Amino acid sequence: MGVRERRAREKAARRRALLDAARALVVEKGLSATTRQIAAACELSEATLFNYFKSKDEILVSLLFEAMGHMSQGLDAIATSEVAPREKVERLWSFFAGVRDEHPEYFHLFGHLSQPRATAAVSDEVRAEIVRRSGHNLRQLAAILAEVVGEDRARVAADLVWGALMGLMVLRDSRENLGAPAHPNDADLQRAVGLLLDGLLAAGDPP
Repeated sequence: MGVRERRAREKAARRRALLDAARALVVEKGLSATTRQIAAACELSEATLFNYFKSKDEILVSLLFEAMGHMSQGLDAIATSEVAPREKVERLWSFFAGVRDEHPEYFHLFGHLSQPRATAAVSDEVRAEIVRRSGHNLRQLAAILAEVVGEDRARVAADLVWGALMGLMVLRDSRENLGAPAHPNDADLQRAVGLLLDGLLAAGDPP
């Protein structure tokens, strides 16, 4: 292995380590985690961190793109699975719940986009790419739902499913952050999403 290749690998490994540290801190502290804290988690100085990322916003965007890519892969796997359309819809909950359990930081990042100045510090090109990727994910979700509710209602159904999921997660996290019992719990979440999916499935039934 040449010197240039080794340095490139070392830089990529250090970037991954910093992203992993940022991911853990987002779960622990939310979006208030600082570049100093991220660097310290990797036993680096803040100045060294800036050799790999220009700013905290670049770190968060990198994690956001990772989250969107993960969602896209999961939705594509559901869409291309050789099962009945209704089962594809039912599989959405298991997929979303799995993402929430394995990567709660992704939902913090998705929720952050609703803040007034969430993308104020990023370039127009990066903002456009966020729009493109998030739109792609929503179209993937709509395509799955279209097989059950029809093309004319698929986009609204996708908004409903995504909005309900985000709202339920925010509700549970809010109560937990206030020291109250986490609610809805996992069983309640399953029932809530089950009611939602039942409604979608019923909407797709012929009159």
